[in-house]
Amino acid sequence: MEVHHISAAPLTIDRVEEIITRRIPLALSDDARARIARCREYLDHKMTSQKEPIYGITTGFGSLCDISISSDQLSTLQRNLVMSHSCSLGERVPSEIVRLMLLTKIQSLSYGNSGVQTATVERLVEMYNRSILPLVYQQGSLGASGDLAPLANLSLPLLGLGEVEMDGKIIPSSQMLEAMGWEPITLKCKEGLALLNGTQFMSSYALWCVIQSRRLSRWADKIGALSLDAFDGRIEPFMPQIQQVRPHRGQIETGRAVMEYLKGSELIARPKKHVQDPYSFRCIPQVHGASKDTLAYVAAAIETEINSVTDNPTIFPDEDLVISAGNFHGEPIAQPMDFLAVALCELSNISERRIFKLIAGVRGLPSFLVANPGVNSGFMIPQYAAASIVSQSKGLCWPASCDSIPSSQGQEDHVSMGANAATKLYRVVCNTRRVLAIELFNAAQALEFRRPLRTSPVLEEMVADFRRVVPFIENDTVMYPNINAAEDFIINYPV
Repeated sequence: MEVHHISAAPLTIDRVEEIITRRIPLALSDDARARIARCREYLDHKMTSQKEPIYGITTGFGSLCDISISSDQLSTLQRNLVMSHSCSLGERVPSEIVRLMLLTKIQSLSYGNSGVQTATVERLVEMYNRSILPLVYQQGSLGASGDLAPLANLSLPLLGLGEVEMDGKIIPSSQMLEAMGWEPITLKCKEGLALLNGTQFMSSYALWCVIQSRRLSRWADKIGALSLDAFDGRIEPFMPQIQQVRPHRGQIETGRAVMEYLKGSELIARPKKHVQDPYSFRCIPQVHGASKDTLAYVAAAIETEINSVTDNPTIFPDEDLVISAGNFHGEPIAQPMDFLAVALCELSNISERRIFKLIAGVRGLPSFLVANPGVNSGFMIPQYAAASIVSQSKGLCWPASCDSIPSSQGQEDHVSMGANAATKLYRVVCNTRRVLAIELFNAAQALEFRRPLRTSPVLEEMVADFRRVVPFIENDTVMYPNINAAEDFIINYPV
């Protein structure tokens, strides 16, 4: 059986996708185990001689940093921290993102700068491998001082507290420990803070969104190509000569992709009566391309983040240093996540405009894409739905990262709101996928009115597969199951 060994080797987004998709189990590498043990050993030794206060280890937290904690209360301090900070609320975090939270937290702790016990990290690995997923909720993090509230909820099961999803059921963590024959973890000094003080909530959302956005970017090109052909559009705006004189990488990639998708199409090759297409077709390389460039920038930032130590204080055993600093601050990924929301929203924004054009009753297509409009409303309201979703996404694109509310009696006086950026981005990704599903539904319908002419072999194959789950609409029918089926098609079909 393939196992992914957690190590100092960079964890790429592609590898994360592979681990998650194929359910590859995790294990700590020997070097990771050695780093963790070395740091813990150093900290234990340090505590025997340390006279100066160390934030969060021998002091309280936040504005309580000036209160010293006696040696016999250090473990209680860490346990109390996890319990008191477990304030995540609202909707549950999706299971696939909780799984990423476990993975990224394990990766961050493995570098040996956090002072945790090997047993603590091993327990997280076991929970991941056995799909024991803590119940975590979406609200409560300010995105600075780490994702304290949601990471506290993630950590509660280590103590036998909170709840988990196990074998498809929600059960108390105490029951999970009993079923597994595990004892609760007794936290040592610094451990609670190491578990809570990090960016794994927002970075896991960001990871999931980047992975999905890459797929949606490819889908936008493929569906846009189908819409262009069904609309009787022109190929010239996608030719390499155009992209070469404005050589943005994403624009070049988009032009090339659409040209490839339309290779061999009878429709694209036939003479055109119109000189130009509307912007939503003609400017696909520029708009889709800009979103690709944004996605590349965001992916690089997120990849850096998941290979980082983000708790505080940070321990450097070899240098005999324990430094209190700000690696927990979410700003380095909060801004990129806000940016990615804009990029994804634009993919849906231009998609909705193509939907609008396909139902407009122009270029030989019937009004609302039905043979007998009037008695049939056809595809009138799917466009309404797309417009509604796009409008919602536009509202969600207001940047969370430009907000800040001081907390902890003013000690934490600037926060990133990166967690809010993350959960908003998640909704924009889902919205964009839904709008693209509506465009695919419309474009496949429009294509049938061009018969017997055919689009390219690759698009004909996709449409044939699509028709196995979504039929051609001859007369009015209940539409939402077809839209849901189109979205499922986008989720599951290779692109």
